[in-house]
Amino acid sequence: MDDWRGEYEGKTISIDDAAALVKSGDYVVFTMGREAFGLGLAIAARKDELKDVKMFCPAPSYDFGWYDDEWQDSFQVMTMMVTGVCQEAVDAKRIDVNPGVLIGTPRGMTGAQLEQDPDIAITEVSPPDEKGFCSFGQSVWDKRKTIKQAKLVVAEVNDKLIRTYGDNFIHVSEIDYFVEHVSSGIGLGTGTLAGRERKDPEPYLKDIAKYVNGLMEDGDTLQIGVGRTSEALVALGMLDGKQDIGYHSEATPPGIITLVKQGVINGERKTINPGKAVVTSLGGGTREEMVWADRNPLFWLVDVDYLEDIRVISSHDNMVAVNNALAIDLAGQIASETIGIRPMAAAGGQPSFVIGALLSKGGRSITVIPSTAAGGKVSRIVPRMTEGAAVTVPRQLADYVVTEYGVTRLWGKSLRQRAKGLISIAHPDFREELTKEALQMWG
Repeated sequence: MDDWRGEYEGKTISIDDAAALVKSGDYVVFTMGREAFGLGLAIAARKDELKDVKMFCPAPSYDFGWYDDEWQDSFQVMTMMVTGVCQEAVDAKRIDVNPGVLIGTPRGMTGAQLEQDPDIAITEVSPPDEKGFCSFGQSVWDKRKTIKQAKLVVAEVNDKLIRTYGDNFIHVSEIDYFVEHVSSGIGLGTGTLAGRERKDPEPYLKDIAKYVNGLMEDGDTLQIGVGRTSEALVALGMLDGKQDIGYHSEATPPGIITLVKQGVINGERKTINPGKAVVTSLGGGTREEMVWADRNPLFWLVDVDYLEDIRVISSHDNMVAVNNALAIDLAGQIASETIGIRPMAAAGGQPSFVIGALLSKGGRSITVIPSTAAGGKVSRIVPRMTEGAAVTVPRQLADYVVTEYGVTRLWGKSLRQRAKGLISIAHPDFREELTKEALQMWG
């Protein structure tokens, strides 16, 4: 381990030589988070040479071409989180979707999701430090576990990656080959949490932020899920006036890093890991926020299996989970992944955080959902789930639900009470029809 410099130099090869390591029939896995851009391009350039390469891209950030038509003979792609990069390919059934497992259980995340040990794992790391340790930059996820499972590991070395405390490191000796980074032209902190372009928040989101603020208390520990609704809430005032907030969440939506800097999120009352903002990814921040988080001991990046272990989540007193939904029916079933059978997102850590928050002393689970979709033409509160829709949170675990029209609590309520509460926060244009449907179902 002391002679890492010679080992590192001996393992450094060209990107073309690294891409040539991929053989027809191989199982190739990009680690969770932003893909290694240069390696992705170099492998895609071998399209006409390769056949039946199984490619797992868990959360696509870049379009290397293999999501297009007529690439399937060369690359058989599977994803987990449906992003804007691959949505069209998913809709056209050109690629497969893995719905994932309950993260943070003994079976773990990657061990249950990878169909076999990867022939090649591809990741992105910082240059090694003086002791030969590389950083995974702004996200850890399950990278260490994936690397241990793989038969061969290739890392693209990006000197722009930040370093953090926690589990965010790997030694040169654990990687087989290194290549020089090729820039995508996208800098740190300029993307959203799920590979989508930034958009100005809808006006109604400020009302949702206000209602969630009313459910928050000083000293709470917070989790915020990925999604256009939840990601906007902090910047729109969800934590205005609050003090001593703790943070234990997958990522950092816009505004979180600034609130850590300001001391609003200080973790002083956290039951475990006090004084630290514990995440597995720093995403959604500005370039300035990311620079401030670099080598900052207030942020701990940990493996997702620890972060989303239900036992760890529930060990936080006053744990508050705030998550998105695509639809919710009058019985309280929450769909956050699909519209009918159409995959739109991933469950991710939502089930684990919902359960963990409900097991927490003083904990709460909050589902945030706009009242309508399709420009107001469709109600997101529906009489019953569309056929084929994936239920992410069963009705027995539904707690608070928030739209721009208010808050209702479903926990412990009867079907009639649930319907009444949900109709009260539905868009006014749909309340009469929803009431008729509820009467037909339950009287």
